[in-house]
Amino acid sequence: MVVETGELQSKLESKGELMLAVSEFDEPLEMHLHDTEIEDGVITIHLTDGVLTFDVDEVVAVWHHTHSLADFGLED
Repeated sequence: MVVETGELQSKLESKGELMLAVSEFDEPLEMHLHDTEIEDGVITIHLTDGVLTFDVDEVVAVWHHTHSLADFGLED
């Protein structure tokens, strides 16, 4: 999957948060509008205990992250 920097930024701005599969990490990453910078083909995610930085070219999948009431045990 080829993701363009502008396209990724636009999706993040419209959704507020996205999940990413990145080739160099085993688990998907969650990025939020408030803690993510995308500049010059590089993604920087500011975490509570550090910073992750990787190239947009390493992104292999992107999807919108959602939750349901059932996820929190609140379904009727």
